[in-house]
Amino acid sequence: MGFTVLIPARMASSRLPNKPLADIAGLPMIVRVAQAARASAAERVVVAADDARITEACAAHGVQAVLTRPDHPSGSDRLAEACTILGLDGEDLVLNVQGDEPLIGASMIDACAALLRDRPDCVMATVAHAIDDVAEFANPNVVKVVLDSQHRALYFSRAPIAWWRDGFANGISRLPMPAPLRHVGLYAYRARFLRGFPGLAQAPLEQTEALEQLRVLWHGERIAVHVSTARPGPGVDTPEDLARVRALFAASASGAA
Repeated sequence: MGFTVLIPARMASSRLPNKPLADIAGLPMIVRVAQAARASAAERVVVAADDARITEACAAHGVQAVLTRPDHPSGSDRLAEACTILGLDGEDLVLNVQGDEPLIGASMIDACAALLRDRPDCVMATVAHAIDDVAEFANPNVVKVVLDSQHRALYFSRAPIAWWRDGFANGISRLPMPAPLRHVGLYAYRARFLRGFPGLAQAPLEQTEALEQLRVLWHGERIAVHVSTARPGPGVDTPEDLARVRALFAASASGAA
């Protein structure tokens, strides 16, 4: 079963204005993300944009894009509209690759798609990897996930989870065992579920944690989790992140020369 990669992209960003068009080694970031996704086994890669400047940049570099409404409250809502535009429905597999992940690995995309294909008990799949740094474990910007015995998500949180009974005795000074898991914001959906997702009531836990995937669990659906041995490349949220990714692309180019 093939799959489609959808990449949500919007111009508004408080920390990095016009982020999708930020230059990375001579190309807009959104084009770099699409190129990375094309290295996967996806049948097609489509950008779901909120602004004609993004679709124009994609067209200039041979990337398929659709223009969606600018008022969507989340990336999932934007992708649901893109599914309608593209005629994706039923058991069609859709991969949500974030528009600020120009270093996303093709093997990670393929593993996430394959997991959902093989898990009819789940409406979604996502990815996690082991945390090996105490600061990362304590960071509320790093989302953690805990799993059940079938590698389905039990809960996602910005708090350090799982937490051992006596952990508060010395503060967050070491990692629990087994290693906690960092959630990677890569999602696979069955198109029917994705198209219906915006109609689901928001979950109180989702509002508390500011984590949209908790709506899925709150409504009794299941999310399969692929535990990767590899970490994804850094994403781009701030000017500092952009500088780091630009340096990585420059180093890669000089190494290939």
